[in-house]
Amino acid sequence: MSKQLSISKAVREGLHEEMVRDATVVVMGEDMADMGSVFGITQGFLDEFGPLRVIDTPISESGFSGMAVGMAMRGLRPVVEWMYDDFITCCLDPVMNQAAKLRYMTGGQLTLPIVFRAPMGAGRRNAGQHSQCLEALFTHIPGLKVVCPSTAADHKGLLKSAIRDNDPVIFLEHKLLYAKKEEVPEDDDYLIPLGKADVKRPGRDLTIITWSRQVYFALEAAEALAADGIDAEVLDLRSLVPLDWDAVRESVVKTHNVMIVEEGVKRGGVGAELAAEIMEDLFDELDSPVARVAGANVVSPFSPPLEDAVFPHPADIIAAAKKLLRGE
Repeated sequence: MSKQLSISKAVREGLHEEMVRDATVVVMGEDMADMGSVFGITQGFLDEFGPLRVIDTPISESGFSGMAVGMAMRGLRPVVEWMYDDFITCCLDPVMNQAAKLRYMTGGQLTLPIVFRAPMGAGRRNAGQHSQCLEALFTHIPGLKVVCPSTAADHKGLLKSAIRDNDPVIFLEHKLLYAKKEEVPEDDDYLIPLGKADVKRPGRDLTIITWSRQVYFALEAAEALAADGIDAEVLDLRSLVPLDWDAVRESVVKTHNVMIVEEGVKRGGVGAELAAEIMEDLFDELDSPVARVAGANVVSPFSPPLEDAVFPHPADIIAAAKKLLRGE
């Protein structure tokens, strides 16, 4: 059985179920209690769970992210919301030097079961400080797990798994997907393991590797390419760390052509790392060099036409796929 939920409601439902299941799960962040978060994720939580489990914080990402590290060290499972993923820049030390490293540096005596949730991405005309996709920054840091779901069901199942995980998880939700309604299984224990990719569309001619909102753009592009006789497979990584390398290998071995699509800027992006890994380990399977379609190396503009021009859309994916298969 399944039901229709918006992606924001799927996130809310997964978080609510875990708070009911486990009294050590607490949520915290700016406007999380009285307001119910900027995107309405935790509306009603304060009345149900009380102020010790639903915590409004000051506008101090460094402070409350550091507090979450201490809470996790003492046996709680904090779920922290940064209002935007751009605000990681305010709390690099507690996340990247403390949460990511303390389990290793204590020889496993401590676990850090923290989920850092954050809306990400462009499309809402929020300009340069509120529109970034920073997943590449997180994947560079050993000790952090990084999840970037696309569908409503994936948001719910992966969030529940992230909350139960004993390592810090960066859970990035594209804010342009929140209103999208999709089928979600009616199961209070619906889990998707971290590190398992999903073939959203099978194909034989080209593998499009992507995640988050770009999954939908890739699927739209794949349908258009099919009309021209090009059968594209869309592989949704869902989890960037850990990475489902077996799924990547299986798809590349089948199609022999690969394109990586991401909204984040191209320079130093996740696609750069994936392309290098594929070239190193699967070179003999490739019929063409790995292609990358990504955001331009610019600050995200406030102007709607300019913003739309700097991150990939289906037409960009279609053009790049045809160029790749022509051997250009």
